[in-house]
Amino acid sequence: MPPAAKPLRAPQVDEELEPASADAVEHDARLRGVLLAGADLADRHASGVSIAASRLEDVDLAGATLDELSLTDVVLERCNLANMRARRAHVRAAALTGARMTGAALTEADIADVTIRGCRLDLASFAAARLERVAFEDCLMTQADFLEASLRSVHFHGCDLSKLDLRGARLVQCELRDCRLDGMEGVERLRGSAMPWADILGAAGLWASALGIDVLDREDGED
Repeated sequence: MPPAAKPLRAPQVDEELEPASADAVEHDARLRGVLLAGADLADRHASGVSIAASRLEDVDLAGATLDELSLTDVVLERCNLANMRARRAHVRAAALTGARMTGAALTEADIADVTIRGCRLDLASFAAARLERVAFEDCLMTQADFLEASLRSVHFHGCDLSKLDLRGARLVQCELRDCRLDGMEGVERLRGSAMPWADILGAAGLWASALGIDVLDREDGED
């Protein structure tokens, strides 16, 4: 039996933070203990940005390119991360709530102790990323992908995972609960994950399709 997973660590952020403007987010910026509220960072290009012990509220990062972004002990609320590119991002102890992440790409990212709740992640990509102790709760994740990603102690609760792509992914001690799985690719990569029995039965058609099993309809008159 594998060892029990460590509990997810919540972000540590002080109540009193220094207000910061969008201009503070530039190449190799080091921000700590700041509040970014309502900042317009759409299409911003800035590599090597580091943000720690801070809050981001209603920040617009749509279309931004933030390669090697580092987030540690950060809370993000209602931020727009649609089509953001953050290759090789390093995220530790973060909480995202109500974010729009449609088409966001966190490829080759290193993500641990993160809660993502009530977010839209359709078409998002975590290809070749490493996720450990991550919780996706009540998220829309249709056509998102974890191609060749490593997932350890990742929980999906109440998420729409329709057409999720797990091809080449490696899952260890992961859990899926009350999720929609229609059209998922790479279903065999769920081997070793845990699901409630009712959810397993509800996805019988998906398992049959993955195994190449044809379904026989009951003939008229057959008991």
